Amino acid sequence: MGWLQRLLGGGRVQLDPGRQQALLRDVQHRYGVHTQLRFPEQVEAVTGMLDGDDGLVVAARIVSQVADEAHADLQAQAHEVHRRTGRRLLVHRRNYRPLWKEAGPALRWPLFTLPSGFHPYAQVAAAVAVLGSQAPRLDRVTDPNPLVTHVFEVLDLTTAGWEYGRVRVDTDAAALADRLISSAGQVLAAMDDPPRLPPAVRELMRRNNTLDVHDPAGPRVVGGFNPGARMREQLLA
Repeated sequence: MGWLQRLLGGGRVQLDPGRQQALLRDVQHRYGVHTQLRFPEQVEAVTGMLDGDDGLVVAARIVSQVADEAHADLQAQAHEVHRRTGRRLLVHRRNYRPLWKEAGPALRWPLFTLPSGFHPYAQVAAAVAVLGSQAPRLDRVTDPNPLVTHVFEVLDLTTAGWEYGRVRVDTDAAALADRLISSAGQVLAAMDDPPRLPPAVRELMRRNNTLDVHDPAGPRVVGGFNPGARMREQLLA
């Protein structure tokens, strides 16, 4: 509870809930799939908006809301599969990979259809980048433990979507995964007592597979991404 003591004690910061709500609405409605800007440009713009402690709070709220919405979506999908087929699917937030291994073809990847409208390659990627760059200040505005858990949930869904959910690995997808990994490492490094790495991350860290990364606008391969190697580099430091 060190974060709470710092928040309530001498290290307290000045937060403005009204500004936070305005920032959240602005980020939510001005950016996303309906915007003409390319995703890297949206990430840059949103990252610039989420400055200071209020911006950091908003970034944390975006990531946590996305994780909660994705979990609720997968639970609803599992219930629908059970209703139609009698097949029971276990939806476990600590490790989504068993669910996707078992039922990938029957599932829809939830991050493209979130109720909030946050897009993984725009607002989510920007929020994750803000969390990483401001990781040493996180415990002054929120509890970093559930937050880093939510970062890992989104990372788990991202990589499982590539492997089992028919999600294309393009430069925007790879950029999201890279930000999730590096920011998780930065948050863990700033924590006094970091939690154990989740099962999905430990599984991928044992691999050394390089995935083709495609141009978002076409089939051309423009590079490669090795999730396991990147995780070992950032999370085992």
